[in-house]
Amino acid sequence: MAGWMWLRCVVGPHLQRIHRSPEQSRPEGRSGRRGWNYQARSLEKHTHSILGWASALWSLSYYSSPLLLCYLYRKGYICSSKLVPVSQYVGTVLVCLLGVACLRGWGRWKNSEYLQFISILEETKTNHTPANKKKLRCYDFDFASWPSDFSWTEVSSPKLSKGGVSLLKPEPRLRGAADSVLNSVRTLPCHIISFLIAHSFGRRMLYPGSVGLLQKAMRPMLQQGQARLIEEFDGQRNKLVACDGNNIDTMFVDRRRDGGQNGQTLVICCEGNAGFYEVGCMNTPLEGGYSVLGWNHPGFGGSTGVPFPQNEANAMDVVIQFAIHKLGFQLTDIVIYAWSIGGFTATWAVMSYPEIQSIVLDASFDDLLPLALKVMPDSWRPLVQHTVRQYMNLNNAEQLLKYQGPVLLIRRTRDEIITTTGPEDIMSNRGNNLLLKLLQFRYPKIMTDEGVRVVRQWLGASSHLEEMSVYSGYEVDDDWCTSVLQSYQADRDVLFPWSVGEDMTVEGRRQLALFLARKYMQNFDTTHCTPLPATEFHSPWRL
Repeated sequence: MAGWMWLRCVVGPHLQRIHRSPEQSRPEGRSGRRGWNYQARSLEKHTHSILGWASALWSLSYYSSPLLLCYLYRKGYICSSKLVPVSQYVGTVLVCLLGVACLRGWGRWKNSEYLQFISILEETKTNHTPANKKKLRCYDFDFASWPSDFSWTEVSSPKLSKGGVSLLKPEPRLRGAADSVLNSVRTLPCHIISFLIAHSFGRRMLYPGSVGLLQKAMRPMLQQGQARLIEEFDGQRNKLVACDGNNIDTMFVDRRRDGGQNGQTLVICCEGNAGFYEVGCMNTPLEGGYSVLGWNHPGFGGSTGVPFPQNEANAMDVVIQFAIHKLGFQLTDIVIYAWSIGGFTATWAVMSYPEIQSIVLDASFDDLLPLALKVMPDSWRPLVQHTVRQYMNLNNAEQLLKYQGPVLLIRRTRDEIITTTGPEDIMSNRGNNLLLKLLQFRYPKIMTDEGVRVVRQWLGASSHLEEMSVYSGYEVDDDWCTSVLQSYQADRDVLFPWSVGEDMTVEGRRQLALFLARKYMQNFDTTHCTPLPATEFHSPWRL
């Protein structure tokens, strides 16, 4: 038995923090509420450091292997006479590392805290009961060893294809010459280059949070944020298995027992391209008293995979299924809240699950392509267009237009990220385009050329005072606008787009256009990355 436990210590995961001890074995003097960092003893600490450096060198060698192999070939080292000594050297190194791992296991075996942890982990894997899982949640360790809490196979999702993958709308293909063999041959180099760009630096530029070095630098901050969620808010960490096999790292804070009205609503948070639920936008609805479910993009934190659009949609799908079937929320109880690039999965969610209560998009954009063209050379324009549309088509506006429910857009007036010319030009903010496309689709008779013009004038206001000046300058009567829209809705009960405004004067359409713009969008005078205060987060306007 002792030998088996020592072996489990050798191959066991790295333990980072003990959030709180199981009640029956709480050490004397330890608080049951606050946690502490796991204190590895000297032998375990030094051997773990050696193995960490070996892992880093292996990763460096792996990514530089093409250059390394070319260099060795030019120097004549890749031949039978040289390979035998090299293989012997590699074998010696592997044996030494195996010995180091065994020593680390010995150090863990002599540590009562690690021994208790590994016993609970093995017991949970064997008998996955709620009581065992509650004990396991007292520990923070390598998420790869965390047992699965929910899988897409447990339910039959209507959003999945026969192959088990959530569907994204494919780009339309042109017929005629575009389908000819000659054109296919001509465009083959472009396809190859686009593929290489998307799967190398392109994906990492779009989602820098998936870069391992950045995650390693942020690890202390992420561990601190996770400890806060678990120890102060009683958060529950869960591993979800998406239909593509990726493991999705999630955190759930349940406020339903607190008795507040907001606690009955679940806010699912979709983070930005360098955001993690540990330190991201999840804190905003938490401060507002809502129940909150945060999750990390594929390739972020404990989540596996890479954050391409299809993988993102698959992750969002399993998160919603988990909220419904395991957490016990109805779709009508769920609000989707997204910041920045998280608007893609948020709009996919409301497009695919139209019964969702509402959506709040903070500092988000309508389409990735204009922003990608902004940061790339003009000579690359055709290549950038093809790469984005083929591999990174984050078409938020197109997906949002398929949703009939309440929408709130939050625009950062000094946003420096989603503007195409700079933060000083507020009219280049792509949030403007998202609002205009939404209003033009839902209220086409109101958003004629004159309606678009006055909304653009309102969007171009440089301050709240100027914004109110534009609003009052057109003598907008909020009560009249509300009564007109309510009367239309009561008489018809139709889906968007509405024909309200077709028999109205120009002045009436102007008033309605400004009224609707103000209801669908609120301004927040700050930059892109400033956390949104809880006072700025609220449910979207309902007629």
